[in-house]
Amino acid sequence: MSEIFTGGVIMTIILQSAAALMWFGRAGARLDTLEARFQQQAGVVERLARLEEQALATRAALARIETKLDEARI
Repeated sequence: MSEIFTGGVIMTIILQSAAALMWFGRAGARLDTLEARFQQQAGVVERLARLEEQALATRAALARIETKLDEARI
């Protein structure tokens, strides 16, 4: 009975170790995918920041134009 139990325990440890290695492999692959996506989005973030600054500058210019038009009407 103890020989069967010992074999079963060893088999369980081997299977759990294999499952853990496969899980770590998938986790590594997911991290690689996330890093690749992050690298692709880095340019998008910079571009979005530039567009936001341009929008702020456009709003400021529009406010100046509206002020000048309002002054001209008075």
